[in-house]
Amino acid sequence: MNVLTTSIAIDVAPSVVWQILMDFPAYPDWNPFIRSIQGQALQGAQLVARLQPPGGQAMTFKPTVLVAEPEREFRWRGQLILPGLFDGEHRFQIQPLSKNQVKFIHSEQFSGLLVPLLAKSLDTNVREGFEAMNQALKARAEAS
Repeated sequence: MNVLTTSIAIDVAPSVVWQILMDFPAYPDWNPFIRSIQGQALQGAQLVARLQPPGGQAMTFKPTVLVAEPEREFRWRGQLILPGLFDGEHRFQIQPLSKNQVKFIHSEQFSGLLVPLLAKSLDTNVREGFEAMNQALKARAEAS
């Protein structure tokens, strides 16, 4: 198992960050890592997500929403080809720091047979993708 965690402080209310995260049709306009999401942010729903790490190849996953708690957490679980091969639990958390500031935590827990083989790219390309998305989210939220 491998866990990748990044975070960033954003100077807006939690509702602003949540609104941007839930506006799936706008992802291609601002998100350099998660290029698109189709579906509904409802527990148990299946999404179609297209991710493109910097310097990496785009991948399309069909994750299942595990948690969609407004202004707090959005989490899904996806897998590559077969369960147990390369699974990921992707998580966005919004922690209020004050009335108009949050800590956005973007993480993923990876498990499965291929994780040891992919560990290096997870800690470079995927981490860069998370951080690029965090920065883009901060810029979009603070400009609104």
